[in-house]
Amino acid sequence: MSAARFINSRPVMSDPALETLLLPLETGAVELRPDAQVLFLRARAGRSLEALGEFNVLCVQSFAPDRDALQKAGFKVEAETETSGFDAVLVLPGRQRQEARAQLANAVAKAREGGLVMACAPNTEGAKTLESDLAELLGGAGKMTKNKCRVVWETVRADALDRQRLSDWLALDAPRPVLDGTYVSRPGIFAWDRIDPASKLLASLLPETLKGRSADLGAGFGYLARAVLERRRMLPAWISTRRKNARWIWRNRTLPPSRAKRP
Repeated sequence: MSAARFINSRPVMSDPALETLLLPLETGAVELRPDAQVLFLRARAGRSLEALGEFNVLCVQSFAPDRDALQKAGFKVEAETETSGFDAVLVLPGRQRQEARAQLANAVAKAREGGLVMACAPNTEGAKTLESDLAELLGGAGKMTKNKCRVVWETVRADALDRQRLSDWLALDAPRPVLDGTYVSRPGIFAWDRIDPASKLLASLLPETLKGRSADLGAGFGYLARAVLERRRMLPAWISTRRKNARWIWRNRTLPPSRAKRP
């Protein structure tokens, strides 16, 4: 279903990466049939999405503000999808290199053979690396530059696809033990494999008299939450981290999990 008619004319904030991502479609550098099945990973709302109005678009976004904006604009949005075989897959990768490579590989895996993969990043956030990464996966990459960003694209061809690299990169952002197995983390989380100095300083200044119930929203891999729980009589706390990396952490082992309630 076309989504262009749902995008109103009120002013919106500029999004250079999003605007540049859609340039190849707007300029005719790449073409898709009007009923093409398009997947947009890490999707964001913006005026530039009018370029997708002819296509059947599925947006993947789990961050609530971006999800809500996309839904308000009339797009179908899911937190994640197991569906593949799309005619085109668009992605705005993250800044962290391992995470970005995993997201690019996921885009390739979601496209059908003969389908198109398009990705964009600001020049200051790894745009040149993004181009070389796509070329390594698919054997080449077209590109355009504007708004201090670079959009790259390539068709998925069986004879050019580096399947081993694809398999390796798909696993790059998987959760894994860090800091000698004390925590579980994944690339893309801030300071994902180390304790950043500010958190370490804050933990060292926590009072020894903490008690009651706690919640750490956006806890990363849980360093500060653990520091809080280690301060005397703390009840169970819900640690809010990135999806698939959230878990209950129990300090009071005498309290059965079945009796606990989320704060």
